[in-house]
This record gives sequence, C-alpha cells and structure tokens, in this order.
Amino acid sequence: MRILVIIVLLVILGSLSFILCPSLDAGRAKVWHHHRPADHESAQRKGVVEKAIQYLTGSWWRTARVTTPAGAQVSMDSWSVEVADRRARPDGMTVGEIGAGEPLRGLPALAYPAQITVGRKASRSALVAFDGNGYSVPPAHAGRTVTVLTRVGEPNVRIVSAAGEIIASHRRAPTGAGQTIRTTEHAAMLEKAVLAAFTTEHACRRKVNRPPGPRALAELARLTGHEQPPRRVVSLADYQQLADATAAAAGAAR
Repeated sequence: MRILVIIVLLVILGSLSFILCPSLDAGRAKVWHHHRPADHESAQRKGVVEKAIQYLTGSWWRTARVTTPAGAQVSMDSWSVEVADRRARPDGMTVGEIGAGEPLRGLPALAYPAQITVGRKASRSALVAFDGNGYSVPPAHAGRTVTVLTRVGEPNVRIVSAAGEIIASHRRAPTGAGQTIRTTEHAAMLEKAVLAAFTTEHACRRKVNRPPGPRALAELARLTGHEQPPRRVVSLADYQQLADATAAAAGAAR
C-alpha cells in the first residue's frame, strides 16, 4: 500500500507536476514539465527524485492516520491540497497555482501504434501459435523460426520469415480462443505436400537377424562357466506346482 500511495502522489504532486505533450504523433506522450526523467548515468537527477520521496514520507506518510488504501487516498488528497499545493516557489507563486495553469491535454483519438513482435517456431502442420490461436504458413516453413508482427488496435496478424519476407497475413482471432486459422491456399499446399510425401518404397528396413558370434559365446562361457547358454523349458506342471504351494501357504496362514 505504501509504495502504491507514493507512486500516485508523485504523479499529482506539484513539485513534480507534468503535462502530456505530443511527440512523434498524437499517440505518443512525453511526461515531466519542470523535471525530466532521471538519467541512469546522472546521480544528481536520481537525487532529485529521492528528495521528492523523502519530502513525501516525512511530511505526510509518517504521521498519516490511515488503515486502508481508500483511507490513504483520502488523506493523501487532503494533504496535497492543504500542504503540498501551498508551498511557495521562487517566482512567488504556489505549487497549486502553477499546477492549475498546466492542465492535462486530452487523450489522443487513436492509441499509439505500438508494434508487437514475437518469435515463433512453425509446427510440423505449418501452424504458428500466437495469443492462444494457430495461424497457418506455407508448408515450406514448417519447423522453421518465423516472426509474428501485429500493431495495437489493428485486426490483422502478419508472419515474416527469417529473410524478412511476409509469408502470411491473417485476421487476428480473439486472444485465447483456441482457433485454427488456415487459408484455403495454405490448406491446398499442405495437402499437396502430404500427398507428395507418400511413396511405394519400403517404409523402413527389415529387422536383421544377428545371432551371437564366436567371441560373444566365448565371453558367455567365461562368465557363466557354460559352453552353451542354459536352456530351460518351463512346463505347465511347474506353474501348477507353484500355484499349489502358494494356496497351501495361504491356507496355513489363516
């Protein structure tokens, strides 16, 4: 809860007030008005962020009487207005006055076109798994590594080969639907490839009879003391004798 409240307060705190500014296009946003994000190679910028956290914990959190996240939110909002926003800045204005002149811009009409890129290996049946669904590729790419490309908000999925060639494009199915999307062209190509793999030749080699040779028999004789492997023929009478002995032992135990 403490970490959550601290992060939320840093967003609305006047000393680190920010506005959304357009960058690159209407969907991309850049934050920080007076302060830029801390650079991992700049210890001074890191100290600015830590100082804001120290002010937060020292002025509000250590004495805040809260027991639930909802109560912490109410207490934080009240402290932000009554304490943090009333701090005077070097130009004579307060943090609240500066923040009032920096309203957030409206949300962009379209989401930023972030591209999702994932590597996948096509199955033996020429299917590529993505988001709980299977998308077909030409049979020639079965067993090969391909790249799945899609943009946030777009209804299509593109599959690119290792050489960078777009080998398939499908309409994106709902995530986790378990659907198999295979085009008519890919189905015909797969059927043709399967039929072409049939052959009238022998499927596999026959089992070869390899009896033990002289060296193996000599080693057997050395280990067991027998010139030939012992041959014992087990008859049904032996099994009957064993069954009778087992029944007699069970009757005696009762």
